[in-house]
Amino acid sequence: MSIAENIAAIRARMDAAAAAAGRDPKDILLCAATKMNGADAVRQAIAGGVDCCGENRVQELVQKSAENAYEGAPVHFIGVLQTNKVKQVVGRVDLIQSVDRMNLLEAIQKEAAKQALTQDILLEVNIGGEESKSGFSPSEVLPLLEHISDFPNIRVRGLMAIPPISQNPGDNRKFFQKMLQLSVDITAKKYDNVTMDCLSMGMSDDYEDAIACGSTMIRVGTAIFGARDYAKLHHT
Repeated sequence: MSIAENIAAIRARMDAAAAAAGRDPKDILLCAATKMNGADAVRQAIAGGVDCCGENRVQELVQKSAENAYEGAPVHFIGVLQTNKVKQVVGRVDLIQSVDRMNLLEAIQKEAAKQALTQDILLEVNIGGEESKSGFSPSEVLPLLEHISDFPNIRVRGLMAIPPISQNPGDNRKFFQKMLQLSVDITAKKYDNVTMDCLSMGMSDDYEDAIACGSTMIRVGTAIFGARDYAKLHHT
């Protein structure tokens, strides 16, 4: 199947999952996770109707930006971001989804102030409490947002999470439900610089469960582009 056909099939499943949850499908965005897919594949995904593109690696973001690969769609950064690469990302992307630690937040604030702009971000939450994953613990998020006005060049648009790899269908629903509750709790607090309009959760294997639990953005790579060829990594 072509990239456009894959996207159409995902949209149909998104629509069905939204309908089953009593939600409007228009409230759920499809972010194409474009890691290791070249400019042509990205253009096909945009032509096929994805809502935005999510890039994992700064090197790829810079290269594909130079090739105008993202023309016609917002671009997000969704991977681990090192503080020394922040200046290549701030102002270049519409949203940084993977803000997972305090020193990264500080580095983004510093660079955004230098560029005299406001950078939209999501806070990444380590909802499964996994040692192998980065992210704020759920208990750290509210205390952090109490002081978010210390970061005037940052606007928090919501939360992002990558739950543990599920062994069985439905395993991640409990994590998605925790994320939704955290988002609701934050909304009730009415913090400055915070709008909880994005709950980014759900990937190729579990996006229907995520939609059932309130996700407003799913990040899909393999189901759009096919399996990634990791052998290519050794040649770049």
